Amino acid sequence: MALPETEIRGQVKRFICTELMMQAGYPLEDDESIIGGGLIDSFCLAHLGVFIEGAFDVYIPDSELTVENMDTLDQIVARVLRG
Repeated sequence: MALPETEIRGQVKRFICTELMMQAGYPLEDDESIIGGGLIDSFCLAHLGVFIEGAFDVYIPDSELTVENMDTLDQIVARVLRG
């Protein structure tokens, strides 16, 4: 059974803020530029991809782990929902 979008969004947001940014209380907005805004660096995308695969059983090829595709919470959640 697929998780609802709100649950996916919450888990991804928590992971980004706590594990990648090390700022658990950061008020990350859905359309905020995570990499372009300097909150994390592009090297964190691989870590994010591993998290997504483990948490949601969704594999994202390295070619899709780019700033253009994964720079906002909205983009990341949409990619997880596509499977």
